[in-house]
Amino acid sequence: MISRKEALNILGSYVKSKQLFKHCLAVEALMRRIAERLGEDVEVWGLTGLLHDIDYEAVSGDMGRHGLEAESILKNKLPDEALEAIKAHNERLGVGSSLKISKALRAVDHLSGLIIATALVMPNKKLSEVTVKSLMRKLKQKDFAKGVDRLRIQLCMEIGLTIEEFMEIGLEALQKIHIDLEL
Repeated sequence: MISRKEALNILGSYVKSKQLFKHCLAVEALMRRIAERLGEDVEVWGLTGLLHDIDYEAVSGDMGRHGLEAESILKNKLPDEALEAIKAHNERLGVGSSLKISKALRAVDHLSGLIIATALVMPNKKLSEVTVKSLMRKLKQKDFAKGVDRLRIQLCMEIGLTIEEFMEIGLEALQKIHIDLEL
């Protein structure tokens, strides 16, 4: 398995958008904290989160290839479970996965969007202003952050976390990297 430094270098060669790069950092931070909480392999889960969208720009919006290209890029660099989770996070591929890492990645991908969208509507646009209570309110507002799939966030319950616990862990994880996220 590659190191985080190697993963960042590979990611940087495929991802040019600053926003997408920050999204990958956010998902990595969330996956690491969730893995820590669940007693899973923090490195595998973290790298899975970091690299989950490595092919997003390369496939130019062709969601029928998103995840498959990532698998080609990352073959022999990540364990099979990580590659399966990366493919399965794009539900359009129809790759079903019951792996805990896969469920976590699908949930985290959307939780990161909810947390960041909530921070961006705060008076100072800072993660420090976001609370679990504000996240729960925003989760219930269907017209807020429409790209966030609320059902995918609920996958956290299938890995043993309540929605509130999941949000608390996620918020803490992103607050720790607020400088990298510029929030």
